[in-house]
Amino acid sequence: MAKKKGGKQKLRTTFRKNRSGRTRDHSLTRKYHEGDDQIENLKKGERVSGKGKLTRKRTVIGIEAEEGSEGTSIYREIESTTCQEGLVVHVHGLNCKVESADGTIYECVIRRILKTLATEQRSAVVTGDRVLFEPEAGNKGVIERVEPRRTVLTRESKRRQHILAANVDQVFIVSSAAYPSLKPHLIDRMLVVAEQANLTPIICINKTDLVDLVDLVPLVGEYTTLGYQVLLTSVKTGQGIALLRQLVRDKRNVVTGQSGVGKSSLLNAIEPSLHLRVGYVSQENEKGRHTTTSSQLIRLQEGGHIVDTPGIRQFQLWDIISREVANYFCEFRPHLANCKFADCTHIHEEGCAVLEKIKIGQISPRRYRSYLQLFREGEGAS
Repeated sequence: MAKKKGGKQKLRTTFRKNRSGRTRDHSLTRKYHEGDDQIENLKKGERVSGKGKLTRKRTVIGIEAEEGSEGTSIYREIESTTCQEGLVVHVHGLNCKVESADGTIYECVIRRILKTLATEQRSAVVTGDRVLFEPEAGNKGVIERVEPRRTVLTRESKRRQHILAANVDQVFIVSSAAYPSLKPHLIDRMLVVAEQANLTPIICINKTDLVDLVDLVPLVGEYTTLGYQVLLTSVKTGQGIALLRQLVRDKRNVVTGQSGVGKSSLLNAIEPSLHLRVGYVSQENEKGRHTTTSSQLIRLQEGGHIVDTPGIRQFQLWDIISREVANYFCEFRPHLANCKFADCTHIHEEGCAVLEKIKIGQISPRRYRSYLQLFREGEGAS
C-alpha cells in the first residue's frame, strides 16, 4: 500500500513535456521578405525549439510517497474543503465516471497537472482508484488527486505501465476450454503477475460444455496441487456459476483473460441485470472480438464489486526482470536457497536444486517451460 512520507512540503518533480507551442514566431522569414517594420523589435537569442513557459522540472506543494508505493510519487496538497471523495468506476480516454459516497455518478475530467506528471503509467487515473474531485454543476467534476493505491493489476503496453485495475484483492484468470483453445502458458504468465501484485488468483476455465472434462483433469490437478483454486464453469449448462457467485460476494475482484473466453457472459450469468455485450469467436482463427473496450467497475447486488477488463491477446510482464521470475513460481520458492550458486538462473548450473526437482518429477516440465520463456523476456528488462 502506498504510504505518504512526512508532512507537506515544496517538492521538485519531473513533468512530461507540456503541449505548449514553440515560442518562435513561425512567420519570421515571411515577415523579413515582406519588409515588416516590426522585424527589428523581435527578441534576440530566441530559441527555435524552446520548451515554452513550462520546463521539465516544477515545484509543487505536496507529500512525497514512500519508495515502492503504488501510484504517483507525489500527492499534491489541494483545497480538500471543496472536494468530495469518490470511486472511479470507468475511464475512457480523458473522461472518467466517478461514484460519490451517496452513489451519485459524476462525469469528471482529470486536472491537467495529474496528466503531465512524468510517470511510466499509461494513464494517471484508472478504474478502482479512490480520488478527490471537485464537483461542478450538472453532475460534472474535476479530479484533483488520486489517493494511494493498495494494489494494482498491471501489464506492459508499448513500454509503459498499463494498470488494468486498482485496489482489488482477487483476480479471476479466465480461460476457455475451447474456442479459443486453452492456453496454460498464458495462465502461468497471469499467475506471475498476481503473485507480484499480492493478489489472490482464482483460475476459471470456462466453456467446459465444449470438451470432455476428463481431458482437463491433468491441468486442473497440476494447479490445485500448487495450491491454486480452479473453477470449471459453463454459462450454457450452469456449471460452477453458483460457486462463482459465492466467491465474488463481498470481495473486490477483477476478471482478466484473452478475448472470447466469455468474461462478459460469466458476469451476465452471476448478475443478469448487467446485460453486458458479448461477442463471438472466429471459427477460422479462434480469436474473439473485443466487446469490452475499457475497464469498468461493477457493483454487485449481493455485495462486493468486479472490474471487467478488455480482452487481451498479449500479456507482457511489467517491472519484472529475469532474476526475479523464479520467486513468482510458488513451486520453485522452497528450493531456491538450496541451489549451489546464489545467482543461479535455474537453467544450466551445476547443483541447481530446481533442476534436480524437475528430474525427479516434483516440478512440472510444462511449468518450467513457462519459466524459461518469462526468464528470456525478462533479460531484456535487466
